[in-house]
Amino acid sequence: MASMSEITQTDFIGVPSQDVDRARAFYVDTLGLRPDGDATYECWAGSTCFAIWPPEQMGREFVAQKGNPWALGVDDVAATRSALEAKGVAFFGETLDTGVCHMAFFADPDGNELMLHHRYAPRE
Repeated sequence: MASMSEITQTDFIGVPSQDVDRARAFYVDTLGLRPDGDATYECWAGSTCFAIWPPEQMGREFVAQKGNPWALGVDDVAATRSALEAKGVAFFGETLDTGVCHMAFFADPDGNELMLHHRYAPRE
């Protein structure tokens, strides 16, 4: 039996979309993710690639990512939320303070759930 190599990272997050151009505009223009220089439908948050793809064009059912929002790290949730609201992003409820972090929940135009996240208390 062959040995398994160690999993060392997340190579990308697949972002299902029914309109890849609209999704790219949201992730790059609205959220400010860094566009990839070589791939039109890939953008970056730090070292994490968000790869936008059209499941229906590949014979797969479109299903939005719901129930476990992708956490986008920011230095200031309140300021970032305010800036995104000014760009038309609608948030779900108030910003949550867990006692160690702030979280604000929203979705992209395809219904994929995301959150702004900032941990303000050290890990014990």
